[in-house]
Amino acid sequence: MTRWIAILLAVVGVVGTGTAYAQETAPGPGVVEVTIIPGGGTFFMKGANTQEASFGNYDLGAGVTVNFNRYVGVEGEVSGALGISQNLQFAGLTANQTTPHILNYSGILVVTAPNHTAVVPYVPGDIGDLSLFE
Repeated sequence: MTRWIAILLAVVGVVGTGTAYAQETAPGPGVVEVTIIPGGGTFFMKGANTQEASFGNYDLGAGVTVNFNRYVGVEGEVSGALGISQNLQFAGLTANQTTPHILNYSGILVVTAPNHTAVVPYVPGDIGDLSLFE
C-alpha cells in the first residue's frame, strides 16, 4: 500500500509540472535598488618614517541605484565614519582622543556594454567628496 502511494505521488508530481511563469524572459537589474551598509571600518595608518598617529573608525552608510534601462543607471552613496574615543600614540606620547567624524558621498553614472556573455563590461564615471569633522 505504501509503495502505491509513493508511486501515485511521483506520477502526480511529474504530470503536475509545467512551465514556470515567475521568471523573466530576459534577466536584468531592478529599476531601483537600495543598499544599506550596517558596518565597516576605516583605518588610517602611519607612514614608515613619520610621527603620525594611526587610528580606525566605525562606518555606516546607504546607497540607492536607479537603472533607466539595461544599459544606463545612476548610483548615489552616502557613508560616514563615526569618531570614537581611543588611545592615540603621537610622538612617543599616548593620549585618549576622539577621532574625527568622516562624511563621504558620491554619485556614479554607470554605462553597461550590450553583450550576450556571462561577463558584463561597464564604464563608471563618478564624482564625490570626503569631509573630516573635528
